[in-house]
Amino acid sequence: MPIQSLKGVFRLLLLVAVFVAGAWSYATGVIEEFIFYLPDIQFLTMEHLWLTVISGSLAILVAIPLGIVLSRPSMARWAESGMQVLNIGTTIPTLAVLALSMSLLGIGIVPAVFALFVATLLPITRNTYTGLKGVSPALKEAASGIGMSPAQRLIRVELPNALYVIFAGIRTALAINVGTVPLAFLIGAGGLGELIFTGIDLYDPLMMLAGAIPTAILAILVDAAVASIAFLVVPRGVNPARRAANA
Repeated sequence: MPIQSLKGVFRLLLLVAVFVAGAWSYATGVIEEFIFYLPDIQFLTMEHLWLTVISGSLAILVAIPLGIVLSRPSMARWAESGMQVLNIGTTIPTLAVLALSMSLLGIGIVPAVFALFVATLLPITRNTYTGLKGVSPALKEAASGIGMSPAQRLIRVELPNALYVIFAGIRTALAINVGTVPLAFLIGAGGLGELIFTGIDLYDPLMMLAGAIPTAILAILVDAAVASIAFLVVPRGVNPARRAANA
């Protein structure tokens, strides 16, 4: 069967599934329940986004310079050890990191932001390091041959060629961040976790879904937003997405 026919069948099945899901939701009163929770969803989504923006921004501001430092030849001896230190924040369960943050910083937004920052740090640092180390030695040698200083070579040659990999790390980190933010409710930081965990406690699946579905949608939207920025920012020569779009 031709690929175009398969795509047409898939789209038709998707439309049928959406229609059936909508009819079922209307018949069982799920839509009315979601409308009932809509004000809470709107308010808690803003809290959720706020936590993501603060912790994600801090992680980007720290992780990219850290990845740059670790990628320098003078740090080659210590780079992997530094990555393993950062890996602690990923290997330790997020709940444990939240508990440690709460014991040191109290409850509320500050310990939640710190825990999310720690959990988000490694993917960005690792991708920054990997992207810079993956730049062709020939490009670096050519940059040195025309008289560029190490700083000029980093800014004009290495970073532009590593941007695609760096943005891939940012996308991964922010998706993890959005999915982890609901746990911040457990230490009093708010977010959509309030609906999720309250729904679990009350054995109310609709309340739980009122928090879980917006969280999933938010993760997809954040990922799409970062991908759009990467599409515009990353140079065409090292951006497979732009090359494919212009093919």
